[in-house]
Amino acid sequence: MNVTEGLARVRSRIVDAGGDLDRIRIVAVTKGHPAERVRDVLGAGLVDVGESYAQELVAKAEQVEADVRWHFLGRLQRNKVRQVAGFVDLWQSVDRLSLAAEIARHAPGAAVLVQVNVTALEHQGGCPPERVAAVVEGCRDLGLDVRGLMAIAPLAADDVVRAAFATVRELADRLDLPERSMGMSGDLEAAVAEGTTMVRIGTDLVGPRSGPQTVGK
Repeated sequence: MNVTEGLARVRSRIVDAGGDLDRIRIVAVTKGHPAERVRDVLGAGLVDVGESYAQELVAKAEQVEADVRWHFLGRLQRNKVRQVAGFVDLWQSVDRLSLAAEIARHAPGAAVLVQVNVTALEHQGGCPPERVAAVVEGCRDLGLDVRGLMAIAPLAADDVVRAAFATVRELADRLDLPERSMGMSGDLEAAVAEGTTMVRIGTDLVGPRSGPQTVGK
């Protein structure tokens, strides 16, 4: 898949949905793709790249000799924080204070997003909406720079997806948080309609993935 062409299509979708390209950041999700795909993303003009596996992020960061803003997107075990702390620019999946404390220990003052679970599915991670304010406050008490909230929408009808994103937007507004990382390839338009500031695009930008990449590959 040609990344430049994919990026043009994604940008067109954002504009068609009423979004402002100057206000919505596109994060290229390259999990399951080789380091060369990250270079393709950079060549297309993007600098924000998201990964969901610690080992895969480290392997690519060590292979790609360029300025990349790495985003950690997946569920992260505390014992993996030290491994990626030197590379991550934005931790997007902080959902508990024990994880936040580990990030603060290895990356003091790090920029984070608190992940909100709007699906009630445990495997997707995130804290319940009613716990978000407490987690945000706890992260700040640890010295972390809480930039905003992140969420993964349910696989559901558009009105259900929009309602989930609206919950995140309302929480962010209430807590005076500027960033809302909402929307992926399948629900980008709903996210734009509900005020996303950051979309995480994998398949529609870099193509389908084959699985986590191992070190050296």
